[in-house]
Amino acid sequence: MSEKENEFITTNENITEESTTTNETTVIPEIIPSMSEFEDQITKSLKKIEEGELVKGQVIGVTETEVIVDLGYYTEGIITLEELSNDPRFSIKADIKTGDEVQAIVIKEDDGEGNILLSKRKADNILSWETLKEYMNKRTILRVKIAQAVNGGVVTYLEGIRAFIPASQLSLTYVEDLSSWVNKEISVIVITIDEENAKLVLSAKEVEKDQAVKDKNSKISRLQVGLVTTGIVEKIAPFGAFVNIGEGLSGLVHISQICGKRIKSPNEVIKEGQEVTVKILEVKEGKISLSMKAVSEEMEVVESVEDVPNEYSSGDSAATGLAALLKNIKL
Repeated sequence: MSEKENEFITTNENITEESTTTNETTVIPEIIPSMSEFEDQITKSLKKIEEGELVKGQVIGVTETEVIVDLGYYTEGIITLEELSNDPRFSIKADIKTGDEVQAIVIKEDDGEGNILLSKRKADNILSWETLKEYMNKRTILRVKIAQAVNGGVVTYLEGIRAFIPASQLSLTYVEDLSSWVNKEISVIVITIDEENAKLVLSAKEVEKDQAVKDKNSKISRLQVGLVTTGIVEKIAPFGAFVNIGEGLSGLVHISQICGKRIKSPNEVIKEGQEVTVKILEVKEGKISLSMKAVSEEMEVVESVEDVPNEYSSGDSAATGLAALLKNIKL
């Protein structure tokens, strides 16, 4: 055999080897489900689904009029538009999408076309009450949108359940025009649940009240013992006077702290609506103790408690907020 023939054979062998190697590296092995996966699929497909049963599945299609659900069964589930939600504002295009997991009640095993008819609305009626009870127990703050104004309050929907908010529970302030609240989004908590009578009551007022307490406590925590400021006498009692020092904060001037002499009634010295200068004696458990008689002429008067510097001195031995906390600690 000539050298050219040997060279030709060798070259062809190399080409064949390279082609074989190339082909082997591009082959993608077929993924074959395991026997247990086959058994699971077979078991699901053979399971009998009955009317009234609660089932879970994944949305695999959404049209203008229905939602198609994969139940892991031999046929698919169909939820018609009217069986999707109790909320009249529900949008089949905006509020549900492919990939969502849903729970529904079987209302018909066969719709005549081999599909199982489902109702998410009826499932919500069963499942939502447990969720709502948990919300109420934990005082969970929730956002809702007002749907309509009715006699005595407004209506919204929570977890697919119709909910009522009485006018008295809409706000800390008096609500006169209920219609102006329609389409507003507000924060609420659940205050009443009566599943048997399908009664659900919410309150936005309680949320505002809790927030007001937090805000007040935050403001009180920033007050400094020894600070001297002005305030308005808002109420007089036999034991003293309540003075508004601004920022929604009021403190008590005990009758013994009104002036340097003994008096039988605060009315002997001060009147409601009168502006007075006071000194903060103590801030404890959310209560502010004030004194009028502890104020001296040389003390600096702070016009607004909001504008108090981090370190404040009244000109005498008054302590800052931090010092007040540390004064009794021995190092």
